[in-house]
Amino acid sequence: MPDLELRGGELDGLKLHYLAIGHGGQAIVMVHGLGGFAESWRHNVEPLASRATVYAIDLPGFGRSAKPPARYRLSDFAKALHGFVETLGLPQVSLVGHSFGAAVAMTYALTHPARVERIAVVGGLVPGCSYRFSWPVRLACVQGVGELLALCGCAPLYRASIARCFVTPVAEEVSFLVDSHYAARTGADAKAAFLATVRAAAADLAGHQHDFRRALAGLLLPVLLIHGRQDPVVPAAHCAEASRLLPRSVARWVDRCGHFPQIEHAGTVNAWLGEFLVGRPAPR
Repeated sequence: MPDLELRGGELDGLKLHYLAIGHGGQAIVMVHGLGGFAESWRHNVEPLASRATVYAIDLPGFGRSAKPPARYRLSDFAKALHGFVETLGLPQVSLVGHSFGAAVAMTYALTHPARVERIAVVGGLVPGCSYRFSWPVRLACVQGVGELLALCGCAPLYRASIARCFVTPVAEEVSFLVDSHYAARTGADAKAAFLATVRAAAADLAGHQHDFRRALAGLLLPVLLIHGRQDPVVPAAHCAEASRLLPRSVARWVDRCGHFPQIEHAGTVNAWLGEFLVGRPAPR
């Protein structure tokens, strides 16, 4: 897996870690959720790479990417994503975003619509739609309390938290999401970046909800929404609202599925992603 160093402007010198697989064809960039990392997409990259070039990125502050002191707003992540696309020389990309990564993908599409062909949202948080963070996240937004909670973070707690995101937890999958690159993802700089991201996301989603809502209503890109009916993190009602708001969206529902459709029902989700992204033109 290579590293990429962005050049120019406020992102100069920022190092991003990513994986790339496939040869030629359409460029697909996969964006993980809050606390995630590039290999979170390990069940999905290979099937798409048979017909496209797939990039899975570690967002700034996460995975093995750089974790500088920063505000970590949605706009900052969108700028980093644009820097990634520009540095690789990709004229146009399709985006796949999971959870918070969907909010990043949507923000990028709104700021650079000509560079995005289509978007797939998997268990995604869509800015502009109604959403209320869980009470632990709201506690983490409180100065001092969040830092104290971060000190208490440990592998067993992370494992229990992630297991609750699945309808039927699979120990191997939960352990992979917790243990992979554990030191890089749980150091002091990573915890600071996580807290900054949570706090900025709460402010962005609440403070700019109406702005996002107006902008998304005018987004003419094709959007595929894939959502678990039993998602405990991003409720199914959130996806239904996004489907009504986005003018060129199609929603696909997964039964007996929680917050990780791309893991819990990988075969079904891969077929839908392949059809939407590279199988045939998106519906007009």
